[in-house]
Amino acid sequence: MATDYRPSQVAEILAVSVDTVRRWCDEGRLETTRSSGGHRLVSGKGLARYLSEQADAYEPESLPTQSARNRFTGIVTRVERDKLTAVIEIHAGPHRVVSLTTREAADELALEPGDLAVAAVKATTVIVEVPESKSP
Repeated sequence: MATDYRPSQVAEILAVSVDTVRRWCDEGRLETTRSSGGHRLVSGKGLARYLSEQADAYEPESLPTQSARNRFTGIVTRVERDKLTAVIEIHAGPHRVVSLTTREAADELALEPGDLAVAAVKATTVIVEVPESKSP
């Protein structure tokens, strides 16, 4: 079953304003329909197509080549070091990525809040969840 989204939901997911989503709809970038009450709905399939056609996320050119495909470029917002470990938090777009690493690695990277960094995520398990559906 196809999913449709309200412009406010699309705005929240993409971390843009509702006005931006409405403009994209008016420009034909996003496929829309109208609900029985006349409210604009964004096609889930159309939204997926639009997102897959967008340019890749920014990555600094100086990064080494590696096999990790899940890379999140962002700004370091927190670095907490103790004797053995460190917590590094990166704000990448609408995402917050938190890494628990060794103190030694954090010191070698010399990261501080405000620095540009890339979180490369490799995992053997990725859990996909969907929100509970409303009963028809």
